[in-house]
Amino acid sequence: MRFMMLVKATPESETGRLPTTEELTQMGRFNEELVKSGILLAGEGLHPSSKGSRVKFSKTGTTVTDGPFTETKELVAGFWIIEVKSREEAIAWARRIPFQDGEVEIRQVASAEDFAPSDPTGELRAKEEALRAQVEAKAKA
Repeated sequence: MRFMMLVKATPESETGRLPTTEELTQMGRFNEELVKSGILLAGEGLHPSSKGSRVKFSKTGTTVTDGPFTETKELVAGFWIIEVKSREEAIAWARRIPFQDGEVEIRQVASAEDFAPSDPTGELRAKEEALRAQVEAKAKA
């Protein structure tokens, strides 16, 4: 099962303050543990929302709004994608994140099997698998 651990933004992370050497060292150790355990699929930090934009869709078109965005508690500052056996294991890993203050949301990543009722012939799933193979091949190149 794949899970995304979403690091919630804080007022401090939204200032664009870079982590201290100690914070980077602690996070590096945690990331090494994820890699050594074989569960880390991806993980990155994000720039503050002041460097971002939102695209809103409606029947009449799209609207682009540039950051910063005011509701810090609704923003994401980074993420990990891990592959573990259960939600409980994902929670156990999240508990080990070396944060002094903050919040991490854990969400299971939807898999192709979750959409099987909408794709009775399997044609759409086959196309999705072909796209994933292309992405993986590009990543290895």
